[in-house]
Amino acid sequence: MIVRLMGEGQLDVADEELSALNTLDAELESAIESGDETSFRSALNALLENVRKVGKPLPPDSLAPSELILPPADAHIDEVRSMLGDEGLIPD
Repeated sequence: MIVRLMGEGQLDVADEELSALNTLDAELESAIESGDETSFRSALNALLENVRKVGKPLPPDSLAPSELILPPADAHIDEVRSMLGDEGLIPD
C-alpha cells in the first residue's frame, strides 16, 4: 500500500503491516473521540513513526497514486477528526 505522509513524501507499506497500523489507528481515533490532546498527540506520533519504520520510501519524483494519506505530525486534532472515515484513517 502506498502511504503519503503529508509534508514528507510517500512510503510503500507491506500489507502484512496493516494490522499493526490499524491498532495504532484505533488508538488515535479513541484519543480524538475523547478530545484528549495529549493522548491524541502521542497516538498520532506513534502511528506516523510506525509507518516510517515499516515503510520503504519512494523516490521524490514517484508518480504512484497514494492509497492512504496521513496527516503531518503537527496536525490539529480537529484537522485529523475531519479526515477520519468510518474506519478511521486506515481502512480495514
